[in-house]
Amino acid sequence: MKAGCSIVEKPEGGGGYQFPDWAYKAESSPGSRQIQLWHFILELLQKEEFRHVIAWQQGEYGEFVIKDPDEVARLWGRRKCKPQMNYDKLSRALRYYYNKRILHKTKGKRFTYKFNFSKLVMPNYPFINIRSSGKTPACGAEWF
Repeated sequence: MKAGCSIVEKPEGGGGYQFPDWAYKAESSPGSRQIQLWHFILELLQKEEFRHVIAWQQGEYGEFVIKDPDEVARLWGRRKCKPQMNYDKLSRALRYYYNKRILHKTKGKRFTYKFNFSKLVMPNYPFINIRSSGKTPACGAEWF
């Protein structure tokens, strides 16, 4: 493994995805209003115990499928101390990321989304210039 990278195993095993360390910040405390939805989704995707609820889509870098939308919404509501959270509200929050180009819906696939990790770098680490080489400075691996 290259320095500065985290490996997230594919659901069916083999290889693994490499993500920069900044994508996996230390978990916020439960009930914290500091966490953003995109980061919460990454936390769920990172944990084996939630693979039945949300998982990386095999073969597509950064793409994931929400297998149980109601459960993801419930978990998000619990984390944000909003017991009335449902998937309609959560999906509205996900659509907010479309305009920021952080995330987009995968056409033709239900409950399937894809992260644009190059857009997530800029808000978190504005000093990183990913356009110059097309590679992540921390990992040295291509993103797309």
